[in-house]
Amino acid sequence: MENPSVDANGEKKQPLHTETEVLSEAERDVQALARLGKKPILKAILAGSAYLGGNMILALAKLNHPSYTPELWQGTLVYWGVMAVAILVNTTASKILPKLGAFVLFLHIGGFFATLIPLVHLAPQKVSAHDVFTVFENGGGWPTTTLSVFMAEEIVGANVVVPWCMLSTALLNGILGFGMVIAVLFVTVDISSVLESSTGSLGFPFMQIFYDATGSLSGASAMICIIIFLDFCAAIAFLATSSRIVFAFGRDRGLPFWRTMAKVQSGSAIPMYAIMVMAGVSCAIGLINIGSATAFNIVLSIGVSSLYASYVLTEALLLWHRVRGTIRHRNQMAGTTWHANELVWGPFHVPGIWGILLNAFGVGYGIIVFIFSFFPQTVNPDAAHMNYSCLLTGATMFFAVVYYYVYARKVYTGPVVEIAPYQLS
Repeated sequence: MENPSVDANGEKKQPLHTETEVLSEAERDVQALARLGKKPILKAILAGSAYLGGNMILALAKLNHPSYTPELWQGTLVYWGVMAVAILVNTTASKILPKLGAFVLFLHIGGFFATLIPLVHLAPQKVSAHDVFTVFENGGGWPTTTLSVFMAEEIVGANVVVPWCMLSTALLNGILGFGMVIAVLFVTVDISSVLESSTGSLGFPFMQIFYDATGSLSGASAMICIIIFLDFCAAIAFLATSSRIVFAFGRDRGLPFWRTMAKVQSGSAIPMYAIMVMAGVSCAIGLINIGSATAFNIVLSIGVSSLYASYVLTEALLLWHRVRGTIRHRNQMAGTTWHANELVWGPFHVPGIWGILLNAFGVGYGIIVFIFSFFPQTVNPDAAHMNYSCLLTGATMFFAVVYYYVYARKVYTGPVVEIAPYQLS
């Protein structure tokens, strides 16, 4: 079933209450390139989540059977297994996604205490508070100088619900994450031995920490299984989110093969083509892991840098319009005609100078993270441990620019708008 915003000839329907274009051509170009650059980000994040879950399963097997040696092809097979679960849920059981999200929230909070309490209570030795808060270990050799959203279309009241969900998620995970980090630091007596352990060498030292603290393989395995299950749920959520983003970009004619990407399944309204594309590409990326885990991680390394690049672009545009005062308020729209792509404040925003300062802070923070995402873990790394995200990010930006100026700018005119923003309740 075609999206209702595109007619039978593949032509985009005109938005409601549209008169003239307000954004300049340069501003539309920046927005378009930001949107075009997000597709590789989604693939990297989705693939990274499934890869993490698959490798945790192999590391758990290593913890319980020290003689076992994981092979690269086994990691790829388990990786595909995680992707298969995500595909199955998103294509045949999409109606349970909201209930699954509620269950995961409960498990997330309950699992935190189910892990934290035995970890702290059963640990035979603990590090002093002085060492936890004052001792720093520089494992990378660097100088120690001090230095969700596209699912909104399926949410009722998204202009208020989504911002609150974003804030509450960051607050909740920030508190729980900080608490878990402090607990792990208190029970990790010898960091070097943990990193050199059988699971630490596979990239999961926390498994050895759990085992050392509980002294029980079964207890540690149960705690680890909670994390693995949550990672499976994350892969399901990433596939759901990324497929909706691809669908939305296809509907806006901002991606290659946008006519196909803009289709949804009749009856269920599931963007099946978008799901299959995202899952298929992610599974194909897994083949790289069979030949070289280093090459596979190089592909995944694009996630952080490209994600923050897209953040900085959109936040900088919002900051620019804030400073210029070109964003209108809802109460100013009565009796007026809304222009295409004109920005109108929703019910959830921070007005005035505080909003400008928050946006400026967000842009500055994003730039810092973007720059540091290109740094390798250690000084003077070899080829196997070099951070190649700068190369992949540059290549992705080059492809986006070439694609946009060669073809996309001829068909992409901005997001499809089916109702003026001030008409939203």
